[in-house]
Amino acid sequence: MAVLTVSNLSKTFVERKLFENISFHLEKGDKVGLIGANGVGKTTLFKIITGQLDPSGGGISKEKNLTFGYMEQHSCSTPDRTVYNELLSVFEPLIKDEKRLDEIAFLIENNIGDTDELVAEQFKIRERFEMLGGLTYVSRTRAALNGLGFTDDEFYMLTERLSGGQRSKLSLAKLLLSGADILLLDEPTNHLDISAVNWLESFVKEYRGTVLVVSHDRYFLDSVTNKTLEIEHGKSQMYIGNYSVFMEKKRKQQEIIEQQYENQIKEISRIEGIVEQQKRWGRERNFITAASKQKQIDRLKEELVTPDKELEQVHFNFTPKCESGNDVLICENLSKSFGNKRLFDDVNIHIRRGERVFILGENGCGKTTLFKIIQRIYEQDYGSVTLGANVEVGYFDQVQSNLNLEKSAINDVWDEFPYLTETEVRTALGRFLFKGDNVFRQLREMSGGERARIALLKLMLKGANFLLLDEPTNHLDTGFREQLEQTLKEYTGTMLIISHDRYFINKLADRILVLNKDGVKEYLGNYDYYLEKTNESFDKGIFKEAEKKTSNGKKPNDYNLKKEKQSNIRKAKTRLKRCEDSIVETEKEIEEAQELMQSEEALNNYEKLLEFTNELERLNLELEKLYEEWELVSSVLEELEN
Repeated sequence: MAVLTVSNLSKTFVERKLFENISFHLEKGDKVGLIGANGVGKTTLFKIITGQLDPSGGGISKEKNLTFGYMEQHSCSTPDRTVYNELLSVFEPLIKDEKRLDEIAFLIENNIGDTDELVAEQFKIRERFEMLGGLTYVSRTRAALNGLGFTDDEFYMLTERLSGGQRSKLSLAKLLLSGADILLLDEPTNHLDISAVNWLESFVKEYRGTVLVVSHDRYFLDSVTNKTLEIEHGKSQMYIGNYSVFMEKKRKQQEIIEQQYENQIKEISRIEGIVEQQKRWGRERNFITAASKQKQIDRLKEELVTPDKELEQVHFNFTPKCESGNDVLICENLSKSFGNKRLFDDVNIHIRRGERVFILGENGCGKTTLFKIIQRIYEQDYGSVTLGANVEVGYFDQVQSNLNLEKSAINDVWDEFPYLTETEVRTALGRFLFKGDNVFRQLREMSGGERARIALLKLMLKGANFLLLDEPTNHLDTGFREQLEQTLKEYTGTMLIISHDRYFINKLADRILVLNKDGVKEYLGNYDYYLEKTNESFDKGIFKEAEKKTSNGKKPNDYNLKKEKQSNIRKAKTRLKRCEDSIVETEKEIEEAQELMQSEEALNNYEKLLEFTNELERLNLELEKLYEEWELVSSVLEELEN
């Protein structure tokens, strides 16, 4: 059943029509990814849905008493409140109920007032309190802050001291815990490191309400969405499935439309030939036939569906001007601190020509600092950095500090590459979709995505053979990200990349380095391989007992603690039972695979034998992971029950 229906929605600003005839509906529990190029109107659509903007045409109908949650609604507006108390304010009604329950308990215990009335009130409030999550709101508050990267020490910082990124994360936490029927998430993974994004994915998956999310994070969309809504050419279309399913369906749909168009054009051309022939014969019956055929042509033209034009795309490549030696970068025993804050120690990295290496790590662990040490912008405290023979470094700075915002696009590029002619500079800008008078716009007036394109253009012109890319996909829309991936796949040089874009990492990574205070740990594969090895999909934290302290330092009442502990024990037992069932099933599949390997089919067919062997290896690895998970859950359950 639809909880929200959008019908023939349109929006025009002055003379620019942003979109028209946008129609779709959301059902309860839907997780819908809203995608489209930058500037198609995704955020505007959100504002129309929430009533901040009026549409130019069409309308929206929704279920009675439906509530929306969106970021602006949950901004941090109380600067003298701590981070913890700011997030806890989302549960103000529950806090009031809890306080009243304590008051009633005191009155009953001391025989004050009408006991029957107090007991009746107590029952009513407790029923509402438990139904709305009163038993777990404290632990959910702490889990949300921890999940989004706040340390325990930061819980009690005043919100006025938070950075822009921390404010965004706190606003996101308030939104997620608001209890709204529909969450409208606009680029929710911005400012989050990978561990925080993983937590957010788990939250959205388990969220019982409806979610409409704008994101260029394709891995996130694949993980959490069951439908995809695309806005393109001012129109919308809903697809069943996540981002990857959508891309495949759209490709096939476009092929069918193009084939039908070609067939209809051929048919129209064939019938037009008949008309011309009939007219040349010039008899009365020929004119009648020609008129009949012309009506057929007119009907076919009316029914003709012209394929949408491909959106204009960038066309570029990174071509090294020379080849480096085999050893591109060697870092030995690097360490760096700022004052009393130690970033990392004992960092050892060896990168060879042609490798595509990604650096992961929590925000603030020193990834960008490491890049600046490699470029001699910062000096390390200990250790050494050696660049190999003929290594030419090209650096993409995520904050785009190499751009002069006071200059126009053409002047900023030309001043850095003065040996190019004006025609060459304008041609290069055109390849990055800066055409006509756009080349004279000041960088200050441009969006983050447009500035990122200028930075990539300058990187292309440099012709470096060793690219240091710091969050290169930030601010880029999905289409540009796809193009950048393809370009980097074809690049013959060497790459060291910082990125939180897991889809991007999966497409390109040869190996992954995880940076922390004690150095780096290496994983020989892409992001999925790294995730498999670290088993991050199992969140031990959901089984931890609730924190004993609330914001005022008082212990919550024993009733709440007992209920929450029982809830966590049930979760652990359910997970343990599911794990045991999976072990039994996997062991059965292993027995079947072993029998197949001894079958006549396998013994007489090498390809079949290889296929059965690979399957057996996969099952054994799966069984090993299940046993590891069983041991972990068992230990957690034992802690909870003691």
